[in-house]
Amino acid sequence: MTDWALAGAGWISAIHGLAIRSLPGSRVVAVASRTDASAARRIAETGGRAVPYEELPAGADIVVVATPPSRHATDALRAMAGGAAVLVEKPLCTTLADADRLVRVVEAGGLLTYAENLLFADATAAALTEVAGLGPLRHLSARALQPRPTWGDFTRRHWGGGALFDLGVHPLALVVRAARATPIAVSARFDASPDVEVEDHAHVSLRFDSGLVAEVEVSWRSPTGVWDLQAASDAGAVRFELLPDVALERNGEPVALPPLPQREPDDPAPPQLDRYGYVEQLRDTEASVRAGRASSVSDVHLGRDLLEIVCAASESARTGEEVELPWTGPRDRTPIDLWRPMPEG
Repeated sequence: MTDWALAGAGWISAIHGLAIRSLPGSRVVAVASRTDASAARRIAETGGRAVPYEELPAGADIVVVATPPSRHATDALRAMAGGAAVLVEKPLCTTLADADRLVRVVEAGGLLTYAENLLFADATAAALTEVAGLGPLRHLSARALQPRPTWGDFTRRHWGGGALFDLGVHPLALVVRAARATPIAVSARFDASPDVEVEDHAHVSLRFDSGLVAEVEVSWRSPTGVWDLQAASDAGAVRFELLPDVALERNGEPVALPPLPQREPDDPAPPQLDRYGYVEQLRDTEASVRAGRASSVSDVHLGRDLLEIVCAASESARTGEEVELPWTGPRDRTPIDLWRPMPEG
């Protein structure tokens, strides 16, 4: 039996709760939230008991950190200090200084999986295999376009950043894996609507040591969800679509995707949890705990690397210049502080 705890009782914790319930031998034993009402709603769905954050891991083997990003490092470090492994939602945290703290604890023996769910999906694995078969790439691009979130504080400065920081780490993770090369520089353009405090549209160019330049577009201005990745070489082209439908093409012809697993009729988990990698993400985390090793799919170093790209992109958006990677800027600043610094005094 694997015992899980949920740190946070918002929308994403509901997704993780459903995924946990679909795993044989897994259960939620504790839920921590800022409010009793939120904890009670989640417990009604997942089971367990309400606990203060300070009591986590509350006997759990693994803690899912699904709190606001500014809390991620604190909640993850507490759980690991209590002997639990953690699955930390994206983005890893709000500053590279906090990311460095997490890396040090993991390198000293802590167990942390970075919750980039798309990398755990069978459909993504199939897409990356097709891209690898193209050979050296001459084009790589990804988009994550959707309406502005209507819940939480995503558009407020204290969240740490905007569309690129919170949503953009998904397409960035895909292009980094698809490129199979080391990113060495980034340039970016940000834009913010007048009624939000962070960027709600971003365009990023990520240059790799292979000579490839990948383009990433992220937006909260789209009326509908459009998530996709396109890659091309002299040998052909691959298109991978995640929204509005999951589909894979090579040279314009459909590529069959792995079938979804069969579930019991009373299983509450919708098929999207399998299609987008949420259930496999939990299985991988459990396997990592049993083996006493980091996830081979998505670990703390990936989370820090993606945050570093976001920070460098934020500096580039402010200065209008390309910024080299590894980034050497201040590690105690959030992405929004790097793009739009608060006036001194």
